[in-house]
Amino acid sequence: MSVFRKQASPQDEKDSKSSLGLRLNVFFFSTFVIFCVIIIRLAVVQFVEGPTLTEVETSRDTKNVPLAAIRGSIRAAGGEEIAYSTSVQSLYITLTSDYTKKEKDGTLSSTSRENAYALADKLVEYFNKYGDPNGDKLTVNEIINSLDLNFKKYSGFMARRIKAGLTSEEVAYFMEHKAEYPGLEVVEESSRHYDKDTVAVQTVGYIKPFKSSSSLDIYKNIQNAMKKIDADPGLNYKDDEFVGFDGLELQYQRELRGKNGYQVISVNPQNMAEKVEEVVPPVKGNDLWMTINKDIQMKTEEAITEQISWLHTHAVQGKTHPNAITGYAVAMEVDTGNVVAMASMPDYDTNVWTSGSLPTDVWNSIIDNYQNGTINPISSGISGNGLRSVLLMGSTIKPLSVLIGLNEGFFSTSYTYQDKGIAYFGKNDNSSVRNASGHVYGSMDPAKAIEKSSNVFMVDMVGKKLYEKYGSKGIEVWDKYMKEFGLGVSTQSGLPREFLGQINYTDTKAAGSAQAALVYASFGQQGSYTTLQLAQYASTLANEGVRIKPQLVSKITDSDGKVVKTFGREVLDEVTTFDKSFWKEIKKGMNSDVSAFSDFPYDFARKTGTSQQQAKGDLRDNGVFIAFAPRDNPKLAVAVVIPEGGFGSNSAAPVARKIFDAYDWEYGLDGVPKKSLKTEDATGGNAAETSAENTAETNN
Repeated sequence: MSVFRKQASPQDEKDSKSSLGLRLNVFFFSTFVIFCVIIIRLAVVQFVEGPTLTEVETSRDTKNVPLAAIRGSIRAAGGEEIAYSTSVQSLYITLTSDYTKKEKDGTLSSTSRENAYALADKLVEYFNKYGDPNGDKLTVNEIINSLDLNFKKYSGFMARRIKAGLTSEEVAYFMEHKAEYPGLEVVEESSRHYDKDTVAVQTVGYIKPFKSSSSLDIYKNIQNAMKKIDADPGLNYKDDEFVGFDGLELQYQRELRGKNGYQVISVNPQNMAEKVEEVVPPVKGNDLWMTINKDIQMKTEEAITEQISWLHTHAVQGKTHPNAITGYAVAMEVDTGNVVAMASMPDYDTNVWTSGSLPTDVWNSIIDNYQNGTINPISSGISGNGLRSVLLMGSTIKPLSVLIGLNEGFFSTSYTYQDKGIAYFGKNDNSSVRNASGHVYGSMDPAKAIEKSSNVFMVDMVGKKLYEKYGSKGIEVWDKYMKEFGLGVSTQSGLPREFLGQINYTDTKAAGSAQAALVYASFGQQGSYTTLQLAQYASTLANEGVRIKPQLVSKITDSDGKVVKTFGREVLDEVTTFDKSFWKEIKKGMNSDVSAFSDFPYDFARKTGTSQQQAKGDLRDNGVFIAFAPRDNPKLAVAVVIPEGGFGSNSAAPVARKIFDAYDWEYGLDGVPKKSLKTEDATGGNAAETSAENTAETNN
């Protein structure tokens, strides 16, 4: 039987070819679609997701290491550098794996330890060879501690500072032999210095390392900001970077600091540095120009110191005052608010802070006087019996007491009061107040009451009258007046840690009654205020109710000397309820007899005060003095406080006289600086004394 296979027909061949072509078309189309999808995805990755992925990759594989900027200077009014930074060269090392390999148990390998000690030995050798022969000598162990091989202080990628203040010979050696020291770099840094004349040191302030400054809110906020992923690397701080911790150094930290540079460093999975990818240089900080005049400041500090010594050896009111060991003064221009002197004595050398740590004996020597006593009583000086810088106003309140009485209508400028030396108050008049030393002044008008410092006038005509008119609400009325003149509120100087004063008149229980509180307040025994508040108060009296901000900085300039910002007169409050005749009356009354000003060539307004406070079981007399000059065209207001100095006329007033003289010499209380009158005569002789005498006679 034969078997035959059927042959394909032409139609079958055609169908087969058609099917093959269809499959090929599907294949090529599918391939095209896949390529399109890939291309679109790549485009999305590159142009849409690229920046985000790059940021993530960068944050994963690179780190930003700050490079500290040169801190700006703080200058006195004449341009003298009071706080300044100098450039120093420091040696840093970024650790490589040669020094950081670990054993399985996590300890440093013996090879790494040997390498580290070999490096330290070599560094010590060349430090001793090329370093300052009179400088401190680094030891091998100190260098090993600086390397921080176990990362207790720094992350692995962070450069370690080995030595600061390299000599030019050390710099030359390490730059020439850089290849022999992998990871070693010479870095320019700054070192802070303060004028050895100790000019207004508590006002200027001091610095501390950033890592030791977390107690201050400003640095807490900075630390939190640095943790953010999108934080500006230039605003990051180094742990060992010095920052302002008090005074103007703190108040103007951001302006003085400038902006840090930084290195972008690639790191390996072990967080160790591999190479520097990018370097952004730092921007130098700005300079502050203080309103404080160095010459006036130095004469003010000297005047306080000399007066304290004088009080120890010269009897006043029958006795010496050996417990007067501190003193405070502020001189403030009446028209501008510029503070030309701010002294808190004794002071100290602020350079003790620049090393980053204080030895115990140094700390113990400054613990009582390293802060500004003109704005805060803490750590700013203690008198022999424990009194601090914020004291009761004493009779310096009396010009304002009289203003209040006049404004409330309790008496007129022509009113005559009979001073009998004693005033009674309280239920059934069972309490009394006497004038100082038991004086009886007889007939007096309001101006005379200020001049003679009559306690009983203030009690009868102000304290008791306020209670009669307002009852216990009289406390609120008194408080309102005090605050309008800057007593019990911030001066707005901006200085950190400013104390607002101690208000006692609101504690009616301690006083005995609301009436008693007002009675004692009327002659200065119920409110304690800072010296800066007293100077602002004196300025407000001089300005007839216009309270202006104390200015401590006149301008800020950049590293090229270009003015960035200026500061001018700022009005804080203005009391408009007082009649012009009231101001005339109180200025007339500010005419206390002060022997220190017996030959003063200007008519001036002043008020002495003797505040009494309990200390170690006895009442202590404290000297307080306020003044402004000239009387009718005021230029300068001054406040001086000498704890335990006795009467203000004998203790505080002589200091004020020297401040006025210093200002007159530099700027002129009449607008003509007396130093400008110092000329050489035709023979080359000095005619300064003759010119000054002629000016004094003219002004008299």
